[in-house]
Amino acid sequence: MTLVHPPSSLIITIIFTAFVSSLTPHDRVVHGLGLASTTAITYGTSTVCGIVADNPTQSIQCYQNIQTISVQPIVSFEAISGGKTFFCGLRSGGFSLLCWDTSLSSSSRFQPKRIYHSDTIALTHLAVGDAQVCAREVNSRIVRCWRGGDGTRGSLFPSPGEALDFHTITSGKGFTCGILVNGSRVLCWGQSSVGAEIQTGFENVLMSSLVVGESHACGFSVNGALVCKGNNDSGQLNVPSSTSAFEFSGLALGSNFTCAIRRRSGFVVCWGGRNRFEYHSDAIANVSFELIDAGLDFLCGLTTSNLSMICWGPGWSSSQNDLPLGMIVPGPCVQGPCSSCGVYPNSETLCSGSGKICKSCQIELPIAVPLPPINPPPPQGSSPASSSSITRNRLLLAFAIVGSVGAFAGLCTIIFCLWTRKCGSWFNHHDSVQPTSAVAPNAGSAVGIENDPNAPPSRSSSIKGYISGSSSKHGDKTESFHLAELSAATKHFSSENKIGAGSFGTVYKGKLSDGREVAIKRGDTSTKTNKFQEKESAFDSELALLSRLHHKHLVKLVGSCEEKDERLLVYEYMCNGSLHDHLHNKKNVERSSSIVNSWRMRIKIALDAARGIEYLHNYAVPTIIHRDIKSSNILLDENWLARVSDFGLSLLGPESDQEIVSSKAVGTVGYIDPEYFVSNVLTAKSDVYGFGVVLLELLTGKRAVFRLSEEGTGPMGVVEYARPRMMAGELQSILDQRVVPPDPNEAEAVELVAYTARHCVNLEGKERPSMTDIVANLERALALCEDERFSFSTTTISLPSL
Repeated sequence: MTLVHPPSSLIITIIFTAFVSSLTPHDRVVHGLGLASTTAITYGTSTVCGIVADNPTQSIQCYQNIQTISVQPIVSFEAISGGKTFFCGLRSGGFSLLCWDTSLSSSSRFQPKRIYHSDTIALTHLAVGDAQVCAREVNSRIVRCWRGGDGTRGSLFPSPGEALDFHTITSGKGFTCGILVNGSRVLCWGQSSVGAEIQTGFENVLMSSLVVGESHACGFSVNGALVCKGNNDSGQLNVPSSTSAFEFSGLALGSNFTCAIRRRSGFVVCWGGRNRFEYHSDAIANVSFELIDAGLDFLCGLTTSNLSMICWGPGWSSSQNDLPLGMIVPGPCVQGPCSSCGVYPNSETLCSGSGKICKSCQIELPIAVPLPPINPPPPQGSSPASSSSITRNRLLLAFAIVGSVGAFAGLCTIIFCLWTRKCGSWFNHHDSVQPTSAVAPNAGSAVGIENDPNAPPSRSSSIKGYISGSSSKHGDKTESFHLAELSAATKHFSSENKIGAGSFGTVYKGKLSDGREVAIKRGDTSTKTNKFQEKESAFDSELALLSRLHHKHLVKLVGSCEEKDERLLVYEYMCNGSLHDHLHNKKNVERSSSIVNSWRMRIKIALDAARGIEYLHNYAVPTIIHRDIKSSNILLDENWLARVSDFGLSLLGPESDQEIVSSKAVGTVGYIDPEYFVSNVLTAKSDVYGFGVVLLELLTGKRAVFRLSEEGTGPMGVVEYARPRMMAGELQSILDQRVVPPDPNEAEAVELVAYTARHCVNLEGKERPSMTDIVANLERALALCEDERFSFSTTTISLPSL
């Protein structure tokens, strides 16, 4: 019998189709009107709601008629979705579904009404239309629907039937659509002819996601193309001609417009409406968004920088674009494991320790995948079992092909390995785990995310494997300690000796038997496998890096301890704490209470830290990208010398300025580079953005993310607060009032620091200065404070060509 090998394109297609079919409910989320999200719009009453972050309970908060309303009951919700005059919420776990009427005439306004409860069958993919509520059962994948959750009378909204399994669903005005598990086809049902028109438009396209508006629908096909079908009276189907595959992530559709989020920048682009610029607004200029939701004639978005809500559009009736809601979670807080797409940065803090947020997977491939033939729908009366059997057979075929290829490749590898006798070096080289999570102090937590296993290996990942394979190779440069002596040094890791947290554990002050004061970072003692791997990789990373770095503006590593499941690092003790403590600790409110409350001292601290980062970027061999530059990672020694600390999330840099390092984004909310966060492409300019935020903290005295209480708004990033005012020439109005107003020399120095900071936080990395440029400008600024006059202009800062 002759075996015929299928073409490589067919193999890729089969594997990809199997992958799409196996995604979990939380893996396929595109936010928009009529989809489960952590935000919801009730368009008939201009009510905007969100699931609040940074609280033990992820409850719902709404904004309506210039009022902020805490929605009862105060319990945790995982998803909400809005209709015309009501919205619904799915409680965490998915076993209970509640709805609230938002109409002004209702006597039971914002009173909960439970429309579903079960002890055994959980729901997901909540989708509210104008008057219908639908959701999908987690295990069976069948969809159930109810009539309007506001209690309106009328006929029941139909359910599609138990013979149909759905990946995801989305609801519009009088109809609901979903993507079937079998064949990735679009199916619509309901009381409106619009659904039938949309279904017909998508009948020859395999879809991975879908969002509907009033009379049209858009979504992403399995090969990444953005496809829109339905009514096109206002050009809402006219996708920009320059659009490429996988260019967009989130979608939001209204009555006659479509908006999308650009994947790389997070910027929103819209088309359709009465005129071309109807949904453009100064309120969203250069603002990066996590997700967007639409009403009929306005939309709202959740900002990447501080997770606050902004609304705009011709139908937005309020003069206030920035909503006074708290931080909104960008995804549900879940207890189970996340997929390969990883964990959202700052996740554990946003969920207040009650779970984590999984990053949404948007299917991405490095090449366009040819579409397989569309399978015809199963004949009427066919059983679900037959459909499941077909799906299983396809999966078995895919795994058989992949397994055969893998077995052949493995056999060849073993033969070559034995022939060349180079097996050992290969195995040692790749025996590593990428760094993942980190827990930080009050300044915010940094969460690392494992590299995508499907991505091609980058230079940094291969070197990372080498340096983290074993930490014993660095023993000749650092001391080895026993667990018993470190336990004694910290009074058995007592709470009174706890001084903070780092990238993989808690930091304690300790005193060794020889009298030396040290800071001891103890890895998280969790027994969970993923936590242990995260602790191991972050420990190995920091040990490998710091043991070979020697610079006066980097915290020195004294030694380490590895016993059983314990991993500890021992550093020099920085007796004057962190810059974050001095800027934001309540003890330092009074003007004369801290030595750092002088412009000269603040500029000196900035210069010290900049020199440390410049060393990492330019002089370490190989170079290093820190990935978590923030004020709590800048420590002050007994002589008030600033030093950069915490290298648990650091990566080795590229060999040249042109080469990039691909990685899943890590960092801290308020400091993370928006371009890196959106594109997952890392360069040294990501550290520059974080340092720019630190400079703004030094100038304004405000945290990276804070609440502007005097204006009654929600959380605001220091970048969004300070940058527009500086560009408008209002620098004096934002300077920290705890510092004595600058004298003429200092005023010029402060202006130079502000100018530098403003360029550091440009949204695009190519528009930011290098750390060498920053050091040069801070040196000039410090010289001005010390009255060492020389001629220069703030406009001569070295910046990349634009």
